[in-house]
Amino acid sequence: MEYNRSNSESANEELNPAEKPGVNEMMAPTAINALKELGQTVVPSGEPDIFCLTIIGQIEGHIVMPPHNKTTKYEHIIPQLVAAEQNKGIKGLLIILNTVGGDVEAGLAIAEMIASLSKPTVTVVIGGGHSIGVPIAVASSYSIIAESATMTIHPIRMNGLIIGVPQTFEYMEKMQERVVKFVTSHSRITEGQFKSLMFQTGELNRDIGTAVGGLDAVKYGLMDEVGGIGAALKRLNDMIAGQDVMMPVVGVAGGLTQ
Repeated sequence: MEYNRSNSESANEELNPAEKPGVNEMMAPTAINALKELGQTVVPSGEPDIFCLTIIGQIEGHIVMPPHNKTTKYEHIIPQLVAAEQNKGIKGLLIILNTVGGDVEAGLAIAEMIASLSKPTVTVVIGGGHSIGVPIAVASSYSIIAESATMTIHPIRMNGLIIGVPQTFEYMEKMQERVVKFVTSHSRITEGQFKSLMFQTGELNRDIGTAVGGLDAVKYGLMDEVGGIGAALKRLNDMIAGQDVMMPVVGVAGGLTQ
């Protein structure tokens, strides 16, 4: 009995090696999916030894944001942090922030994950690191902010149904204390200074709080240095190499010198 091969099998055999899909073409959908879903082109792997993690837009927690909102989902960030911690080829993490804030507990969860990593971490705030983005920015081993970037410090808010009982206000106060304690324990800013910035009036339109620029964030001790990606990578490489991290000193012209 004669076996007839399908046309598709015959066509595959007749393809020239140059016409067959290459490895890069076969892996392209994976890279595209990572870019679409996670906002980055690589996931933790053996190369390079520094893993770059981006936190942009609004931090999405348990409630799904509208589709037109640019969001960072905490259920995407946490597994990446765990994978980076477990991967022996990754020596350090570079975390880039440009966020307006978002869900308080989701932001604190990300911040706690970053702070608990055993590998050197450096955060860079570009554009803005507002609201719950502040704890994430200070959670790393070393924090850098662009001179033009800002960080908005304000009391926490509650959306949805609010029950007008004392327990509601006690819960909000405890939640706010969690944020204050985390920020002050992972930066050089004092609790009094941070609360002063948080409850300041007349600074923000229709809100209570303060918008802190890059230089002021360093002056208050909230961030460690004014700089960008180059300074962050240099600092991270020095930390990986085991060199001592020197605190920045404000220069005469308002810049920073090591």
